Amino acid sequence: MSLVDLAAHTADFNADPYPFYAALREMGPVHRVVLDGARTWLVVGHDEARQALSHPDLSKNWLGSELFGHTPDHAAATNMLEADPPHHTRLRRLVARAFTARRVESLRPRVQQITDELLDAMAARPDRRADLIRSLAFPLPMTVICELLGVPNLDRERFRLWSGEIVAPAEGGGADDRAVQQMTGYLRELVEAKAEDPGDDLLSALIRTLPDGPDGTGGAPAEDGDQLSPDELIGMAFLLLVAGHETTVNLIGNGVRALLAHPDQLAALRADPDGLIDGAVEEMLRYDGPVQHATYRFARTDVEIGGVRIPAGSSVLVALAAADRDPARFAEPRPEVFDIRRAGPSHVAFGHGIHYCLGAPLARMEGRIAIRGLLERFPDLAEDPDADPGVWLSGTLMRGVTRLPLRW
Repeated sequence: MSLVDLAAHTADFNADPYPFYAALREMGPVHRVVLDGARTWLVVGHDEARQALSHPDLSKNWLGSELFGHTPDHAAATNMLEADPPHHTRLRRLVARAFTARRVESLRPRVQQITDELLDAMAARPDRRADLIRSLAFPLPMTVICELLGVPNLDRERFRLWSGEIVAPAEGGGADDRAVQQMTGYLRELVEAKAEDPGDDLLSALIRTLPDGPDGTGGAPAEDGDQLSPDELIGMAFLLLVAGHETTVNLIGNGVRALLAHPDQLAALRADPDGLIDGAVEEMLRYDGPVQHATYRFARTDVEIGGVRIPAGSSVLVALAAADRDPARFAEPRPEVFDIRRAGPSHVAFGHGIHYCLGAPLARMEGRIAIRGLLERFPDLAEDPDADPGVWLSGTLMRGVTRLPLRW
């Protein structure tokens, strides 16, 4: 199989990867590519994506893999996204026990309140212009995840810079290790402070599963005797904070961009928000979702996906964005059509299998409340042609823009 060098088209690919994905799908569901500076196997078919996302011989444990060349020495790497069963099963059970459906649903009034306050601030602008990312898409999920974890005083600007360098590094390629190290140190101090002053929040609940607390004092075991290690707690806080806001930022930003680019769909949603908002958010996730591809997997043995043999030791990326535009799965209407009334097969924007996004219900809630509130508050909302447009995020992990200037 020939090597496809997507890195040779970085600017065009970042701006619009879908023609590249379509061309690859025409040739087959799995390809050997160069992407973000590394050689890997890229899965672009929908059925093949679901198979790869749940394949027991595709490992998520990349520590010490040849692709990265070393084992990182920071606690952030101990999160459940980078783990396989039974370690993953244990970590997910511990956080799921605290991150319950009841806890998420209890956030609904607060999500609505934060949204209303942010929209009030937008409406008060005398020039009737704002950047959606800075004014709503970023502060809403960041505030919610910070309050859920119990860290309302997080240094958000500094955290946003670190997070951006991890999921969309300016130089492309992998995450900026310096940013990970700095965030890890920050989170360690945060956890120690929370251990001294616990509350009725998710991070305090997780701290109570430490054998002795993050600094060796004060912890209490979980009811079944299972316990998080201090590094596992840091890794969990890292994952929940980064994943808990980055994806929702781009769900809101990409979703509003799609609506403004399709006036008929925008008009339909305005006319029937009760009936269409849920389907609209699902179509936003499918059409131009916030995550282009899942994080790396590694073949423990030779693995066959879509009739292609992937040798043991190879790295594999599952292109969620490509899978969700596969005409073999989304035939009517055509996958490149944005249709908020679309019915039929579900997307894989939140993944599939044991690593399916734990925060999907919260992201959906925030997206529905934010986008509905925005449209109701500003009936003549439009992109601002006089402002400098945002640029697409660098790298291929996240899909979104740095700014989205609007006017009303």
